[in-house]
Amino acid sequence: MKSNYSLDDLRCFCAIVKLGSFKKASESLDMPLSTLSPRIRQLEKDLQLRLLNRDAHRVTLTHTGEQYYNRYCTLFDELNCIALDLSEDKEQPKGKIKISAPIYLGKHLLSAIFCDFLLQHPEIQLDLRFSNDLIDIEEQGIDIAFRIRNPGIDDWVVRQLKLTRNLLCCHPSQLIEHITHPEQLEGYSKITCVGLVPWQLENQLTGEKCDYQPNNLVRLEVDEIQMVTYAVKTGLGISYIPDYIALPMIEQGALKRILPDWQSEEQAFSMHYRDRKNMPLRVRLFIEYALQHLT
Repeated sequence: MKSNYSLDDLRCFCAIVKLGSFKKASESLDMPLSTLSPRIRQLEKDLQLRLLNRDAHRVTLTHTGEQYYNRYCTLFDELNCIALDLSEDKEQPKGKIKISAPIYLGKHLLSAIFCDFLLQHPEIQLDLRFSNDLIDIEEQGIDIAFRIRNPGIDDWVVRQLKLTRNLLCCHPSQLIEHITHPEQLEGYSKITCVGLVPWQLENQLTGEKCDYQPNNLVRLEVDEIQMVTYAVKTGLGISYIPDYIALPMIEQGALKRILPDWQSEEQAFSMHYRDRKNMPLRVRLFIEYALQHLT
């Protein structure tokens, strides 16, 4: 028996058996009857086995044909289900999206977007991976990655989103009005966040730049900005905090800004995804939603 027989011919054979006739199978397969019949003859020739008994009124299975049908019909049914599920990726908003983001960005700037999007699409699930490490997003099967100040990935689309800045902040009761330059921070306690060192600052009036290294009197070093913010609120020291976190807290009186003329340069906040065209509908919908709220 030849081992290179056509699986598509076997699919046609299963359709004939399931529907009970060549004519119905040709209609279901959208294949001319003049094409279907020779394909079944070729399959029997390749297998060197007779699968069907044909007469003027009906088609019946041989014993061997029954064995082949019982084995292969479930396989083709499963393949049809797989094809249907995959086609739904293009047509229906359902399934899982795997997203990575920096810890502080994901919790503070993106959390509302994630939750609001899920409320609008009850059949979509988000698998969120928060990390300040530059992870291998291809190896981990990430669909969408949010990044700040990190390089792009070959063959991935990069969409620029809102620009962010970092500000110097302290407890509202701290006396800092006499400070006029970042270098004068040496004698003050500090809290640092992994990934946000050095404190890159630029004077908005003069254009002077200063990469301040907070090496002295560091009371706390963490990799999570929420802890940094809490430590500043309790008066443990000065820190360098993203504006989307700091500004609302300054307005509420929970933090005070140091050196208001100094802040970081605008930082590129971007969304990365693999393909503009060949993507599941759920991924496309999230990208459109994120762009609507973050640009």
